[in-house]
Amino acid sequence: MRHRKQNTKFGRSKSHREQLISMLVVGLIKSMSIQTTLPKAKVARQLADKMVTAARKGDVASRRRVMARLQDEEAVKKLFGTIVPIMEGRPGGFTRITKLGRRSSDSSEMCVLAWVTEKYEPKAEAAPTTEAAAVEA
Repeated sequence: MRHRKQNTKFGRSKSHREQLISMLVVGLIKSMSIQTTLPKAKVARQLADKMVTAARKGDVASRRRVMARLQDEEAVKKLFGTIVPIMEGRPGGFTRITKLGRRSSDSSEMCVLAWVTEKYEPKAEAAPTTEAAAVEA
C-alpha cells in the first residue's frame, strides 16, 4: 500500500531520481527560472524551498548540507549570496509554478518554475469588527 507516500518515481532508480531533482534545482538557482513538466516542477519546488530554508541560517553547517545535496559550488554561492537576501522576511513559498499548457509532442503538462522575487509585505491586521468592539467595551 502507498498510504502517505509522497515521492513520485518518474520511472527512474532512486539515485537517478535524486540527481534529476538536484539538477533541476541547480538550474533554477543558476537561471532564476526553468521550464519543465508539471510533476517534476512540483517535486523540484519542494527541494528548492528546503534549500532556501537551510541557507537562511547562513552558517558553515548549513552551507555544507546544501552543498552535499546540490553538488554544485557555483549554485551554492549564488543561493547564499543572491537568492537568500531576496527572500528576506518571507516565511515560505519561495517558488512559483506557472502553467504553460501541453507539449505538442507527447501532450505533457508544461510549466515554468521560478523564484518569487516580489518584496514580501506581511498582511496588516484587520480592524476589529463592530461586534468585537462592542464586546471589548
